Amino acid sequence: MPDTAEKLRARLDGGLVPAVPVTLDGDGRLHPAAHDSYLRHMAVQPLAGVAVWAHTGRGLMLERTLADTVLREWRAALPGKIIVAGAGAPRTSDPEEATARSVEMAERAARLGADALLAYAPAWLRGRPDADRQIVEHHRRLAEVGLPLVLFYLYEEAGGISYSAPVLDELLSMPGAVGIKMATLDSVMTYQDVSRRVAVRHPERLLITGEDRFLGYSLMRGARSALIGMGSACTRLQADLIGAHLSGDAARFLKLSNLVDLLAEATLVKPMEGYIRRMLWVLVHQGVIPAEAAHDPWGPELPRGEFEEVGRMLAALSGAVD
Repeated sequence: MPDTAEKLRARLDGGLVPAVPVTLDGDGRLHPAAHDSYLRHMAVQPLAGVAVWAHTGRGLMLERTLADTVLREWRAALPGKIIVAGAGAPRTSDPEEATARSVEMAERAARLGADALLAYAPAWLRGRPDADRQIVEHHRRLAEVGLPLVLFYLYEEAGGISYSAPVLDELLSMPGAVGIKMATLDSVMTYQDVSRRVAVRHPERLLITGEDRFLGYSLMRGARSALIGMGSACTRLQADLIGAHLSGDAARFLKLSNLVDLLAEATLVKPMEGYIRRMLWVLVHQGVIPAEAAHDPWGPELPRGEFEEVGRMLAALSGAVD
């Protein structure tokens, strides 16, 4: 029987959930040896679980057989951890079709052993006169699948949709809602406003940071868990940052926050869609996967110099953590 939202919230509290990429070769096929190596690497990291089928894992792009393999094998590799699965649809002019596809994705995730759903931001509703009503109805349909639901606020400049205060209140009041992942990228004000609203009006819900570029500050503003693509590599560093904050170790928190910022400033940069390949490059430099498994068919081409810059960043991090 799946965890209730309350039980899952307790399991996520204080934890890191990396949104994991898929190790693909130059032809866009799964690289089995790299995939196995990555699974084994992450199985010994200090994490609460992983998120599959999220944007970092190209969940809306993977063909069905590969997507099912990815979830099934992460489930087997992390038997005691949380598997969060993305549920959504590409942007379309037909809201009913998009919701139906999202629900079908959620049902597949449930059958394959996911513990919770991450609701993709329904960007297809942006600009519609009845958007507020349809946003709420879309999430209610997802919740009916029966898995706890992680809400997702992705700011419009990052390809998401803004939620009004009444919509936020309705979504956070849903019985199956674990909490909300915030990914506002360069809108600190939006993060501040929503984090305060959660703290004041919905303190029983978990604020989950997706703010790779200001991870430390997002924890200071109330996040007690992180679901981030940056967590897919250098995982221990980021888990230690969360731990230092929650334990009140200010000196260690400041030190680790500066180091995590170095990682973010080398990987979460324009073109932003290149971050997936850059995170795979981090894994290459760490010796976790081979270079031939670090392809992202849907991302932009990146110059060789960026690969080398990632290596220099990792060298600067090396030995900096006690």
